[in-house]
Amino acid sequence: MQCRAKCNNFHFGFGGGVSYFVSPMQTIRRAVIDVGTNSIKLLVADVAGRDVKPVLEESKQTRLGKDFYETHRLQPESVAHTAAAVWEFAEIAREKNSSSIRVIATSAARDAKNPTDLTSAIERASGLKTEIISGVREAEWVFQGVTTDLELAKTPLLLLDVGGGSTEFILGHGAKKNFAHSFPLGTVRLLEKFPHGDPPSKSEFASCRDWLRKFLHGEVRPQLEPALKNETGEIRLVGTGGTTSILARMLKKLDRFDREKIERTILSFEQIVANRNNLWKLPLVERKEIPGLPKLRADVILTGALIYETVMEEFGFNELRVSTRGLRFAAVMD
Repeated sequence: MQCRAKCNNFHFGFGGGVSYFVSPMQTIRRAVIDVGTNSIKLLVADVAGRDVKPVLEESKQTRLGKDFYETHRLQPESVAHTAAAVWEFAEIAREKNSSSIRVIATSAARDAKNPTDLTSAIERASGLKTEIISGVREAEWVFQGVTTDLELAKTPLLLLDVGGGSTEFILGHGAKKNFAHSFPLGTVRLLEKFPHGDPPSKSEFASCRDWLRKFLHGEVRPQLEPALKNETGEIRLVGTGGTTSILARMLKKLDRFDREKIERTILSFEQIVANRNNLWKLPLVERKEIPGLPKLRADVILTGALIYETVMEEFGFNELRVSTRGLRFAAVMD
């Protein structure tokens, strides 16, 4: 028989002849590897309840979604690169003494006709099983992760997480979500839908922008607008994910990811438009030389910046607040 008593914020248990006590706020080191459509990301963090303190963060672009959207089949080369990156990150997480390593996969994996090619390759390489999470779960975790920032938990938020294959829109206030949906809209998906020259022509840009406007107005607005109308108070637009971090890095000319300097950056609509306008005029080789813009992201930043600009235009937001929290923060807490 096992009994448990609570005393002075500690839990005392007796079972199997062994007595022990555990603080409910005990810190545990955990790792999560996020397998996205464009890149693989590692977060190693010390977790105590909703307090997440990053120890190490890494990112590697493997472009799992390359040549994916015509057939919806993951390509062998991209699968192999992704599995190798997961193995590498798993080894790093073990070296950092993580008590657990969680592998999650998002848009490309859940949309694929052959997801087991990926999950089997990852398990063979690293010994780890992969959770392919739904769009609903992804949206929920983005909200949970961002609102670990107590300031953001106090105000109505429209969260936007633009990934390689999907974009999550989440509206909520505090612990309450009023809308959460994942849409088939992403930086890699859009690049493959609208291939362009180098630099892109004005007509190529116009085609991509016009499609985006129609998608937001016809697909997103009808679902999101009722929830927006029911929200009280001023709603803040918050972006999380690679695109917003890169836009903040470009603004501050940071040569590497620096969470403290990126977190809570404010980007005006005018700054977003100016960045997008400049980016779409430059050839790839010149975009790669922009301070703060990682060379391997110099292609997808085109569609990433345009998505944020078009969302702000469609829903009338004048500024975008950057959060470096999100999906992985929630995954290590869960």
